[in-house]
Amino acid sequence: MASIETTLKDAMAIEGAVGVALVDYSSGMTLGAAGGSAELDMAVAAAGNTDVVRAQMRAMELLDLDDTIEDILITLDTQYHLIRPLSARGAHGLFLYLALNKARANLGLARHQLRRIEAAVEV
Repeated sequence: MASIETTLKDAMAIEGAVGVALVDYSSGMTLGAAGGSAELDMAVAAAGNTDVVRAQMRAMELLDLDDTIEDILITLDTQYHLIRPLSARGAHGLFLYLALNKARANLGLARHQLRRIEAAVEV
């Protein structure tokens, strides 16, 4: 099982990673963050993406879908933003948010690595 610090460090090791955060989507609070830039404040981006997660959860509820979200992808001109709700025991209500440089990242590999990291998270 990986601690929050180890989880963030492992996510930042993904090729093309710009920043990562572990977020509680109930409150919008960031439990930990790494990376970011002058253009990408991870705490602000993580809080904003809380609304994305809540909206998707609500849409699934309204549609009466008996399914879970594996991840949510937001594609920008120069970045990928990957949101992965955690399913590990004790991690309900949390998500990993990973920002990637589009020119340097391999999206498929990043999704695979984030899935592996998520499986080891211990909160």
